Amino acid sequence: MTKEDLLLKLKTIITPYVQNQEGLNNLNEGTDFIKDLEINSANLVDVVLDVEDEFDIEIDNEAMEKMLTVKASIEVIEGKLAAK
Repeated sequence: MTKEDLLLKLKTIITPYVQNQEGLNNLNEGTDFIKDLEINSANLVDVVLDVEDEFDIEIDNEAMEKMLTVKASIEVIEGKLAAK
């Protein structure tokens, strides 16, 4: 799976939780879920759960704490997929 594929899937997952539509339209690897997209911390947990379901992976608390940007999330997902 390419980074572009991961980015598209991630965008689909986070869309329902995004409060800042302009931030979503400008989504890139540097996008911060809280600052740029205004996703609240409770919804970040939902995002992680949705990521687990979508990619059939398990994300531990340590990895979850890193998933605050698009780039960090993609790195966590890639690592978990590689370890499967």
